[in-house]
Amino acid sequence: MTAKVRTPEDQDELLKYRLSLRLGPVHARQRLGIEQEAEAKVFGRDKRSFHLENLATAPGLIRFCLQMTGLFNRARANSRTLTTVHNTFTLADLPEAFEGFRVLHLTDLHVDMDEHNLQAVIKQIQPLEYDLCVLTGDYRQLTWGSIDAAVDGMARLRDAIKGDAYAVLGNHDSVRMLPALEDMGYRLLMNEMTPLTRGQSSIYLAGVDDAHYYKVHNLHRAGDDIPTGGISVLLSHTPEIWREAAHAGYDVFLCGHTHGGQICLPGGIPVTLDSDCPRRLGRGFWQVNGMQGYTSPGAGTSVLNVRLNCPPEVTLHTLSRGPQ
Repeated sequence: MTAKVRTPEDQDELLKYRLSLRLGPVHARQRLGIEQEAEAKVFGRDKRSFHLENLATAPGLIRFCLQMTGLFNRARANSRTLTTVHNTFTLADLPEAFEGFRVLHLTDLHVDMDEHNLQAVIKQIQPLEYDLCVLTGDYRQLTWGSIDAAVDGMARLRDAIKGDAYAVLGNHDSVRMLPALEDMGYRLLMNEMTPLTRGQSSIYLAGVDDAHYYKVHNLHRAGDDIPTGGISVLLSHTPEIWREAAHAGYDVFLCGHTHGGQICLPGGIPVTLDSDCPRRLGRGFWQVNGMQGYTSPGAGTSVLNVRLNCPPEVTLHTLSRGPQ
């Protein structure tokens, strides 16, 4: 008996059905609808939502400026030279079983942007020891178009990640990627929470869908089932919801999106962060209203594979109860 060949229309319906089951019909319909608008208007939903990465001439213009100043080769080499940054979150109420718990944080990988950078990321994480890996979005180069190259790159990265890997989507990511990512072993947190358990003790890992462009984050849905007093770690693509998250009671906030500026002035001063948040939240460790946060400058690049005064990083966070 000959197997039935699925048409593109059949595949679209299957995707919509699977997303509806996974996310609920409202979330799936909302995310897909906004993406379809973005496909039709590459410059965004209106003139106010213009994004530099959607301007076809942007890479050439930036390349030209860097070449004219003699900085292009150095900037490109910088983008492929990763560092491992160590950060500690001190949480007095952390269960004793989680003392020293290590979280590998990867973000803004844009895996289909530059093969040399992807290989550098894989090489950088291979010798690291960690208990959990989390990824905070932007796995695709563009904000529209095919997902195939990004899915392929994420599959190769997953092979290099040890153990569990939890992730959220960013503004570059299509929700159409979700089934493929979950099939290869990433656990997507789409306004959801999961307990992390050691012995009789637990902490709580929550994640929200993109809050930058799609505005489909829901902190309440993600956190309502976290017990009072439980240590909570929130994954968000962008730091823009820092105020909401702090008042919602999250203890730790991990994010990316800003690239730390990617092209910065001497001293690491960003030209732009493309994020509606205070500049002190644009890179590295910060604290707000009792919540500790970390904005990673990311391991990849956007628009053009260059960096100046802002090295790419993978981040190794350690949870500690501090001096007892």
